[in-house]
This record gives sequence, C-alpha cells and structure tokens, in this order.
Amino acid sequence: MPRFAANLSMMFTEWAFLDRFAAAADAGFTAIEYLFPYDHHPDQIAGKLSAAGLTQALFNLPAGDWAAGERGLAACPDRQAAFRDAVQTALPYVAATNVRHIHAMSGCADPADPRARDIYLENLCWAADLLAGHGVQLLIEPINPRDMPGYFLRDFGLALDILAVANRPNLRLQFDIYHRQILHGDVTTALRELMPRIGHIQIAGVPHRHEPDLGELNYAYLFEEIDGLNYQGFIGCEYRPRAGTIAGLGWLERDRP
Repeated sequence: MPRFAANLSMMFTEWAFLDRFAAAADAGFTAIEYLFPYDHHPDQIAGKLSAAGLTQALFNLPAGDWAAGERGLAACPDRQAAFRDAVQTALPYVAATNVRHIHAMSGCADPADPRARDIYLENLCWAADLLAGHGVQLLIEPINPRDMPGYFLRDFGLALDILAVANRPNLRLQFDIYHRQILHGDVTTALRELMPRIGHIQIAGVPHRHEPDLGELNYAYLFEEIDGLNYQGFIGCEYRPRAGTIAGLGWLERDRP
C-alpha cells in the first residue's frame, strides 16, 4: 500500500508553516515534504517532526533568490560557488531531520548550452559525493516548462543522460507523475522502465495540479502499479488543494488499492 507524504508547501497552507506538521499528522499522514526549511532553525523543524511523529521524506537544496526568479543553481554557470554554499547550508537540516532524499533544482538555463550541462554534471557529482557521506540520495527532477518557464531540466531523456554520465549510486530520479504526464505522457511504461533509477515519486492531478482524483490520470491504477513495482519510498502529495486541504482528502481512501 502506498505511503503518502504531505507536501507542506502546497497543502495545509491554512496553518502557519510550523503548525502544518501537527495538522498533517492529525489528518493521518506519517511523513511530510516541502520545498525549503531554511526560514526556520533546524532544531525547530526537528522538534515539530518529533512532536508529530513524522518522517521527513524530502526537501530541496536552497534554490537561490526565489523572489528574483531563480529556480535552483545547479546548472547555472555563474553560480557554482552559490550552489556549493547551498549544499553546506542544507547539511544542518539533514542532520536535524534525518532526511534521506534531497532535491537539487537545476535552475533556469538553456539545455543546449554546453556550459550549463558541464557545470550541472560537475555540481551534481560534487554534491552527490558529499551527501553520500551523510547517507543521503541527491535527486534531480524534470519539471514542465508550463509551470516553470526556462527551467534547464525539462526532459526525462536529458535527466537519464545526466544520471548515466554522472554514474553516482546516490544520484537518483525524482519522478513527479504530474510533470511526466505534461512533458511526455506514457506514465505507466516510464514507471516500469525507470523504477531502478527512481528515488522519490510525487503526484498531482493533471492538468490543474489539484488532488489526484481530479483530472485525466487514473491514480488508483497507478498506485497499484507502483505497489507492483515494489517501490519502497514515500509518494509526495505535491498538489494545490482545490477547496481546502481537509475537504480534499477523500481521495486518500478512494484511491488506495
């Protein structure tokens, strides 16, 4: 049976961020993820996790100046020092939360630019080697350009090429089913073929990124498929509730196999 992690950057936004941990646990979740913890001290995050009895499934490395439009640093040729600083910033949160999966956003760059590809590979190899010593998998995620225009990693084929060339055992694919459907479709076949490369799965309804029971995908079928592929991780619920978080949680029971 799938194990779901509430994404606290999109869900439970009716509560202040630090109050979302307890709200998620009260709603029946055993794990959480979010974009960034860095506005709060690592001990605060750890305390909220412990008090709510939650597992930290995932968070992202610092992504640069989000307000100014940066969406990650890893593939940005002039931001290598900032990327390495971002990894160092994340390490106290790794220790405090015992997280085992961290996503490195590529940032906005031209995938045809050889400088961007070269610095992306160099940064990912460096970060994966460092994080391996902390027992952490580093993840890369193709993101569709409709949601994030100009994003460097916007193709699953490029992601697989990067993973193959980097050849790091703890560098894995973050398979967001919502992004996969918009980018390429063929979700089931991709899950079957790529499962050995997948470190984390995320879900949302397509096309509007609401609850997974709204839209064009049959998630009950996909959850059975994921179970059949013996996926052992959490499934991150990275969706925007259509009419309130609690009101939209009926899918949790309806779509379980």
